[in-house]
Amino acid sequence: ELRPDQKDTDTLPPYEILDPILKGYVEEDESLESLVSMGFEEELVRRVVNLVDRNEYKRRQAPPGIKITPRAFGKDRRLPITNRYRG
Repeated sequence: ELRPDQKDTDTLPPYEILDPILKGYVEEDESLESLVSMGFEEELVRRVVNLVDRNEYKRRQAPPGIKITPRAFGKDRRLPITNRYRG
């Protein structure tokens, strides 16, 4: 959720950069190294991957959603949420 007057771009990169990183990591199962080799800044890729992985527990708390891509959060992509798993 966003605070009043807060925008996604206050804390995240522009969608033109964020979307291909997320697609590669979540839908295409690309590694951090692979994403960096595609030309994305390593620190940015690390940050985005960390945000996705660190918030896995939130996806477990939510009810199942519809699947609109070949690979979706939920049963298609589940990470351990205990013991500070870092993959």
